[in-house]
Amino acid sequence: MTSFGDLLGPQPVLLPEDSEAEEALLEKADPVQVAAAHPAASIAWAHLAEAALARGGAEGDAQLVNHDIVAAYAFARTGYHRGLDLLRRNGWKGFGPVPWSHEPNRGFLRSVGALARAARAIGETEEYARCLDLLEDCDPRAAAELGLD
Repeated sequence: MTSFGDLLGPQPVLLPEDSEAEEALLEKADPVQVAAAHPAASIAWAHLAEAALARGGAEGDAQLVNHDIVAAYAFARTGYHRGLDLLRRNGWKGFGPVPWSHEPNRGFLRSVGALARAARAIGETEEYARCLDLLEDCDPRAAAELGLD
């Protein structure tokens, strides 16, 4: 179990499962269809963002900003905001642990990671840093799990 070190701080938020969306994605359903059927599911938006980043070449050293990178930013931002909505409905006050180890939290955390990558790709360095800070605040392991600095 992950220790977050502050016994007086807020308890970790453990989001509820979105079984239908998660199962559809595990069964290789088209993430576009999953996002349309389950627009509140951050995991669907994270899949869309990660695929757009891969198509757009966001991991390369010298990429040009293109349609896929901008689409990834929009998909990731949607997943991030839908995740914030769900976190708040489950008691999160804008700070505190959101453990990577709890699978239903990963849609939100992956959306934040994709938003960081897309922000970096379009040169939005402040947003990139803010996303890394948010991941660190949620779970110090999250950035590493997502392959971010």
